[in-house]
Amino acid sequence: MPPTTLTPAIRDEIARLGRADIMVGIPSFKNAATIGYVVRAAHAGLVQYFPDHKPVLVNSDAGSPDGTQRVVIETEPPDYVESILLVRPTNRLDRVTLTYPEIDGVGGKGAALRTIFEIAAALDVQALVVVDSDLRSIVPEWIELLAGPILKGGYDFVAPLYARHKHDGTITNTVTYPLTRALYGLRIRQPIGGDFGVSGDLVAHYLTQDDWTADVSKFGIDIWMTTHALSGGFAVCQTRLGAKVHDPKDPGADLGPMFRQVVGTILRLAVERPGAWLEIKGSHDVPAYGFERLIDPPPLEVNAVRLLDEFHAGSLTLGETWRRALDPDTAAAVVALAAEAGPIADAASRRLGLGGESDATHPTTLQMAEALAGFDFPDDLWARVVYDLVIATRRGEFDTSQLTAALVPIYFGRVASFVVENRHLDTADAEERVERQAREFERLKPYLVERWLALDAEAEEGPQ
Repeated sequence: MPPTTLTPAIRDEIARLGRADIMVGIPSFKNAATIGYVVRAAHAGLVQYFPDHKPVLVNSDAGSPDGTQRVVIETEPPDYVESILLVRPTNRLDRVTLTYPEIDGVGGKGAALRTIFEIAAALDVQALVVVDSDLRSIVPEWIELLAGPILKGGYDFVAPLYARHKHDGTITNTVTYPLTRALYGLRIRQPIGGDFGVSGDLVAHYLTQDDWTADVSKFGIDIWMTTHALSGGFAVCQTRLGAKVHDPKDPGADLGPMFRQVVGTILRLAVERPGAWLEIKGSHDVPAYGFERLIDPPPLEVNAVRLLDEFHAGSLTLGETWRRALDPDTAAAVVALAAEAGPIADAASRRLGLGGESDATHPTTLQMAEALAGFDFPDDLWARVVYDLVIATRRGEFDTSQLTAALVPIYFGRVASFVVENRHLDTADAEERVERQAREFERLKPYLVERWLALDAEAEEGPQ
């Protein structure tokens, strides 16, 4: 972990607060429209469920120009919350909003959380709850669901269990869930969910780690937190939060940089910690806290035609990189699939009237999926692609950022296939397809282990 970069003003604020039992941390950037609701829900949760604990709420902001920090401070005062809940807490809530310092010139969610970790450690909190600033579905009970397992059950890491639309969470569904499950043997369904509970002991552990990279300072932070909790032997559970409603993101339009940061981090951690996963076979469930909620998440539209077109276009510019990074059989199958994707995407565009300068049509995801029917990116091929990337990362012939950038178009192809395959399924039935893919990652883990051990043998033999 880099040395502290807390400013004198932040250190003075820590000294003023002294200590706290429970802390809610909210990283933010330009979230004035939603963060007030998040603050109210968090405040109400602290009052209702932990009235005898000394609380603090910390907003770690990137210097938002839209008044995000002002909203945090000006949101309804404590007596408003207490009059609604009819609870008089022992301690008043302290709210702190600050502009976090960058880490080695890099800002992002991870840098915001690093500041939150340092403040939590300095205040000696027993439980830290982290929630996203764009949440539209958070309710006061979330604070109890994320902190309760720590304060009442002795857990160190509480991961969220959400009801998410079948098209939401594509990085989770295609990479982080199946790979984390296969590597470490624990079925953490949302390893990059964004909303977590962390014990004081685990916060202290995070602050001793020396593998903080630029990706971790950005969106790599969530998988970094989860992986360190799993590989460090900490007590882990999940908690049922119901539907997650937040600012929606189309995979093809919004998720490229996030994909590179998250996947780059999970690949690096796998390479650096083989002792944590090489001997693990299969997987098992982890305890789940809270009642299951029967809630339909809001729909999310995805431009599947663009995803497939990007997959094909990627093969034209990155095909040689794919051939060098992937196993020859894997690369040949992916290149052939990308060649097939081009004509399918072109035909779908013509059928749907897409691509013209005066394009006024907005076909639905279902209409696009129907037009792409017949395209299929098999589960086993996708698993081999991801495993080959682990091996390529270890070999070090490519910079990790170069590898993950090359993987993005293949990821687009896999997501497009998922959209096509699940076009007539509801979210519950589509979830079984996610589980099927995760089981395929487990089934093919010997493929990864065999290739890994072959590299060990090569290293022992030395240059010929």
